[in-house]
Amino acid sequence: MAVPHRDSVQRAVDLLAVLLPPHAEAAEVGRVLQAHGEPPTTLSETDLAKLREAARELREVFAASDVAEAASVLNRLFAAYAGPPRLTDHEDGFGWHLHIDTADDGPWDRWLVTSSALGLATLLADRQGPPGGLCASPSCGKPFAHLGGGSPRRYCSPRCATRERVAAHRTKK
Repeated sequence: MAVPHRDSVQRAVDLLAVLLPPHAEAAEVGRVLQAHGEPPTTLSETDLAKLREAARELREVFAASDVAEAASVLNRLFAAYAGPPRLTDHEDGFGWHLHIDTADDGPWDRWLVTSSALGLATLLADRQGPPGGLCASPSCGKPFAHLGGGSPRRYCSPRCATRERVAAHRTKK
């Protein structure tokens, strides 16, 4: 069974991966949204610009140096974006779940921040640690989530970790 807050955190990571680079494409963002269960949508340039700003704000959670800083960033995002908690099933039998945005058809940027912050906050509270981080590879820096158990991650993917280990090994030789 999927864990909703983990799904929203992974969706945030995937969206930040396409929104943070300088030339984010609306079609690419739409594909990520659709891959995470959103209906096909056409994003305007205004939507895309606001989503990119929301992504930059969410990146601060992943860039936090410790759990207290991550919690502080999340609390700031809640104060700026969140409304009272409410349950919704989107009037189409989607399944009841918690929202803290103001409307089911609200702006994409507010939805991204509120749904992501709620998932990240739940993950932080569950783990009692930062909900994610930024890839330690100097050539990458992508956000990643701490979704599993075990030691905290330093890299966004095994590929980045391997690339850095190989580079370190070559430097020693």
